[in-house]
Amino acid sequence: MKYIYGPVPSRRLGISLGVSPIPKKTCNYSCVYCQLGRTDKMTNERKMFFAVEDIINEFESILKEEIYFDVITIVGEGEPTLYLGLGELILEMKKRTDKTIAVITNGALLYDPAVRKELSYADIVLPTMDAYDESSFKVINRPIGSLSFNQVLEGLIVFSKEYSGLLWLEMMFIKGINDDLESINKYINILDEINYDKLYLNTPVRPPAEGYIEAVTSDKMIQIVNILKGISIDLLDSEGFYSNISDHYEAILSIIKRHPMNQYEIRSFLASRKCTNIDELVSLLKKDSLIEVISYKDYFTFRLK
Repeated sequence: MKYIYGPVPSRRLGISLGVSPIPKKTCNYSCVYCQLGRTDKMTNERKMFFAVEDIINEFESILKEEIYFDVITIVGEGEPTLYLGLGELILEMKKRTDKTIAVITNGALLYDPAVRKELSYADIVLPTMDAYDESSFKVINRPIGSLSFNQVLEGLIVFSKEYSGLLWLEMMFIKGINDDLESINKYINILDEINYDKLYLNTPVRPPAEGYIEAVTSDKMIQIVNILKGISIDLLDSEGFYSNISDHYEAILSIIKRHPMNQYEIRSFLASRKCTNIDELVSLLKKDSLIEVISYKDYFTFRLK
């Protein structure tokens, strides 16, 4: 599959069937914490990267297999709102299923009325807001030069007041960057301007794009949760991974292309498929030149280069 992947576990959404409508690492941000690594295709121009028909054809083939999933999540390997066919894609999927459709976005293009209109077709929109001013915006999200913090924030505020679906806001907290009390208090004023249904608070649990990035401590996250009245994603449970690809090795590659896995997740995934040579496959993954193996928090995480 080129555009559809999973289902994969989502701590927020349950079992998620992923849809990737954009080329790998195509984004208008290069966030320091991104689990896919640094963005190598920085752009703020929306394009029809792939034909909607081609994505829908894959989607229809998955539906025929009657695989269980809770939600369809449009996110993939970069920023999905850069896909010019996003609105059409959502509407075409809605013609074929009554499953919930969610879009995970960095929210950078919400200043564009066309993007807000297309996202309005989704049942759930999950925008990210990590910064509280221009300086923190540049440090954390490292946006393409044409974007400003005020522009992005205003777009999010407007969308939150227009949108009739569920808006689940997410913030990423990084040790020594935005986890101090002064920073946390600045978020309070911003949150007062946004209409949201849930607030998810996150910290890097997978290898980030930059080696100096660290997760906040558990005590600090509890403090942030108490102040901002949000939900810590790190405390949510996730279920197992799935792939309809019969070859075990290829199945793993198809997942880590978009969703990095640690060694325990890989072993659990292979065991669920009744694989008999788990150690051999893990060893091959470590030697594969196409795979980046990162030691982080006593885990070995595998992601495609």
